[in-house]
Amino acid sequence: MMEKSLKAVILYNELSANPGPDEADVLDQVKLIANMLEQLGIKHQTLEFSLNLQKNKEALEQLKPDFVFNLVESVNNSGNLIFLAPALLNSMNIPYTGGSLETIFLTSSKTLCKHKMKEAGIPTAYWYEGKGEFIPEKGKQYIIKPIWEDGSLGLDEDSVYYGGDSELINRVKKLNFNIHFVEEYIDGREFNISILAGKPKPQVLPIPEMIFHNYAEGKPRVMGYKAKWTEDSFEYNNTTRTFDLPESDKPLLEKLRKICLDCWEAFNVNGYSRVDFRVDPNGNPLVLELNVNPCITPGSGFYAACEQTGIHFSDAVVRILNDIPNLKNQ
Repeated sequence: MMEKSLKAVILYNELSANPGPDEADVLDQVKLIANMLEQLGIKHQTLEFSLNLQKNKEALEQLKPDFVFNLVESVNNSGNLIFLAPALLNSMNIPYTGGSLETIFLTSSKTLCKHKMKEAGIPTAYWYEGKGEFIPEKGKQYIIKPIWEDGSLGLDEDSVYYGGDSELINRVKKLNFNIHFVEEYIDGREFNISILAGKPKPQVLPIPEMIFHNYAEGKPRVMGYKAKWTEDSFEYNNTTRTFDLPESDKPLLEKLRKICLDCWEAFNVNGYSRVDFRVDPNGNPLVLELNVNPCITPGSGFYAACEQTGIHFSDAVVRILNDIPNLKNQ
C-alpha cells in the first residue's frame, strides 16, 4: 500500500506549438494518472518538462515531490532527448516510475535495444545500421525505421521495400545511420504484449493480436503512424486488437510470455512495459522493440490488457508505484 502522505509530481513533456495526436496524447495520460492518484488519496501536481533543464530543476526543487510519475515521451518533440527526464531526476535523487535512466536510454534507441537483446539471447529481427556492406536478399523485405522515435513517428508502409528493389539500395546509401536503420520486415502476425509489475514476479497481461483487415495482397501490414493516429485513414480503420485467440495458439503464447519475462529481466524493467513482436512464417516470435513507458490512455494496449484481465486501473497504478526503485517498502 502507498502512504497517502506522499507527494507526487506528474511529469510530462512540454508540447510543441502545433502538436500532432501522438504528441498531444500525453495530456490524456496526465488526466488519467491525476484521477488515479486522486482516488488513491495521493497529493499531486503536474509539471511540464522542457529542454530548459535549469527551469525543470528549480520547479522540482520547489515542489519537493516524494516521487515523480514520469510521462515524458519526448523532449522538444524529439525521442533522442527522452533520457533527459530520468537523468535529471537521478541527479536530484528523486524516485520515479517506469524505466530507469539506463533502461530508457537502452530501449529508446532501437538499435542499442537490439544489441542488448542479442546479448541476452532474446530473438529479434535482422537489422543493418551502416556497418559493412548491406546485401539484401531478393526473397525478403526490409523496413527503414527511425532509431529514436516512439509512437510510430516516421513509420508507414512507404518504409517497406522488397530486397530486389533498387530503390532500397539507393535509399540505404543516403541514410544517416545516427537517425535511421534497416530491419528485416517480418510479414507475419503481430502481438503487442503488456507486462505489469507484481509479486513475486511481473505479470504478463492477456495477449492481444493486431489484426489487419481488408489489406490488399502485397500491402505491407505496418503498425505505423497512420494505423495509430490518423483517424480518417484506411490503416486506422482497418487495424484492430483482439484477445480472442484460438486454442491452437497456446504453445506460441507460452513462448511469447517467456520472452516478455526475459525482456523484463534483461533490461531491468520497473513498473510496466510493452513488448512488440512479429512471428515469422516458421512460427518463431521476434521482438521488434521494448517500450518501458508505454502509452496508458484508455484504448491503448496497456489499458485494454488491464481491462481484459479484470485489473482496475487504480490497482495497476498502485503496482507501478510500489515498483519504483528507492520508494519500495515506504
